[in-house]
Amino acid sequence: MTDFSDRERAEEAKFAMDGETAFKIAARRNRLLGEWAAGLMSLTEEETDAYKKSVVQADFEEAGDEDVVRKLLGDLTSAGTNVTEADIRSKLDEMAVEAKRQLMSES
Repeated sequence: MTDFSDRERAEEAKFAMDGETAFKIAARRNRLLGEWAAGLMSLTEEETDAYKKSVVQADFEEAGDEDVVRKLLGDLTSAGTNVTEADIRSKLDEMAVEAKRQLMSES
């Protein structure tokens, strides 16, 4: 019976760790996206820091990436950039890979 309990605890710990890792990757990805978008909008260093935080916060509005895409598209369009939704989604995928790489190299 102890083997089953040990295995169950190990699975629960792995599940929690996977969820935490996914959250960290998404937050890092969103900061990287915010930095990319801030560069396109020619924001100052202080504005860039604030903007990166706002992109991370936008991800809490609803499940999935649509809230982040919507924020970036709206902000970039308002700033007069020529970025499309497809560009943002492509950058989203690229930054997810980079965020995962960065987190793995820190471990």
